[in-house]
Amino acid sequence: MTSTTSIPTAPAPPAAARAPHALSQLDVLESEAVHIFREVAGELERPVLLFSGGKDSIVMLHLARKAFWPAPVPFPVMHVDTGHNFPEVIAYRDDTVAQHRLRLVVASVQEAIDSSRVRELPGGSRNPLQTVPLLDAITTHRFDAVFGGGRRDEEKARAKERVFSLRDALGQWDPRRQRPELWDLYNGRHSPGEHVRVFPLSNWTELDVWRYIEREQIELPSIYYAHERDVFARDGMWLTAGDWGGPLPHEPVERRTIRYRTVGDMSCTGAVDSTARTVADVIVEVAASRLTERGATRADDRASEAAMEDRKREGYF
Repeated sequence: MTSTTSIPTAPAPPAAARAPHALSQLDVLESEAVHIFREVAGELERPVLLFSGGKDSIVMLHLARKAFWPAPVPFPVMHVDTGHNFPEVIAYRDDTVAQHRLRLVVASVQEAIDSSRVRELPGGSRNPLQTVPLLDAITTHRFDAVFGGGRRDEEKARAKERVFSLRDALGQWDPRRQRPELWDLYNGRHSPGEHVRVFPLSNWTELDVWRYIEREQIELPSIYYAHERDVFARDGMWLTAGDWGGPLPHEPVERRTIRYRTVGDMSCTGAVDSTARTVADVIVEVAASRLTERGATRADDRASEAAMEDRKREGYF
């Protein structure tokens, strides 16, 4: 009779080990952004966060608060103020600064015009004029890192830019000087006078931003949701009348139900016809769209195919 010897087997791993918790796409994006904020705070001395009251800068501020909680955000926020802002957005900006006890730096386009640093453009748009007051504020406050809400899905020039984007002593961007970012290792070294633009939302899409807003229950300015407004048509977009110079005599004003996908200077930010009055409605609408928000609603990006890249080379966001 042949005896058999049984070989002991290792005990089965606990259920938690067999099925580790999988991070969702939003969890991964959030973790990456938090890591970027902490990396900058540890590596650079005088960061600042660009905060316009638009959805991307609002999400960016929310992530910065998470990154350093329970401590306060350890750097100021800066708004490059064109003077042609939506009132709802300025009210939101001021309420947010007061609520979270932030230090607000305002770089004023109007002050740059008054001091002859820049000139008003035909048509009234001040978006291209933001570069000079932005660079002046960076120099005055000696900021060495500037957080921006740019995303790669928005526009071709932004798709080419790294998370850490080196700017020279004139604030200019040279794509040939970009550094590799293998394994999420970021290089913030720079020479005196230079600074780094940092984009924590680089890998997010517009849809990711809205899903995150829904998950985190982040409040936004009311103009991001459908509402009735007096608008007029120009270059295939619905613009809001304002002190910037619109509408012209041949541009009739209509009452329409619209919302804004992106927020900028009133003179170049178009609205879209929409019935999306909730975050869930907006998510459905964005998921069905085949145009980025900048491509659909920003007149300043339509000047030429290289409009954004040209401005970035000069020091724009």
